Amino acid sequence: MAPVTTLPERTVELEEISTLEREELLASPCTLGPAEGEPDSNPALRGATKAILEAVGEDPDRVGLWRTPHRSALAWEFLTSGYTANIEKILNGAIFEEKYDEMVVVKDIDFFSMCEHHLLPFYGRAHIAYIPNGKIVGLSKLPRIVEIFARRLQVQERMTRQIADTITHYLDPTGVAVICEARHLCMMMRGVQKQNSVTTTSAMLGAFKQPQTRAEFMTLIGTKLA
Repeated sequence: MAPVTTLPERTVELEEISTLEREELLASPCTLGPAEGEPDSNPALRGATKAILEAVGEDPDRVGLWRTPHRSALAWEFLTSGYTANIEKILNGAIFEEKYDEMVVVKDIDFFSMCEHHLLPFYGRAHIAYIPNGKIVGLSKLPRIVEIFARRLQVQERMTRQIADTITHYLDPTGVAVICEARHLCMMMRGVQKQNSVTTTSAMLGAFKQPQTRAEFMTLIGTKLA
């Protein structure tokens, strides 16, 4: 059988696809759900992806796009999984009574999120500090809190404050500080197309409103006060 060419640089042999799968794909490729052993995907997201492909002038039935709606749906479910995350379950009893009242800092927490204005990614690092008031939390839980709010449609300013407010709610510390630094593809790929710009947002609560405490935090994460 002759190869089916979909793009100049890509050739797909139909023999590589099983007979049963090929028949299913040819019957209704863009509504196709998961293959055997794959997780299911949201049919509404699959349909939305197909509509986008058609709207930009693509042919959703060409070989290279047969499974794109399914893969895209799974990706969107993962990227927005923060909406259904349960904070209490994630903390999972990892809050402990401890007589420690010095600053706790976790810095350089990688995150990836989606800009709610253009549905394009922004990504960067978060730095978190809190001053305990009788309670501490397992260190791995702070990056998990970042993930909960990053995996939603977001603006960086709101995400920064949500992280700080959540730590305040569950630990009732003397103070909380969160700084997020990010690059936004909505500024890099389109619009002003500035490749090296970095956006920094902060939330300083409680003791971190005091200049001395704020300066200590900045020093510990390697950032100088302006």
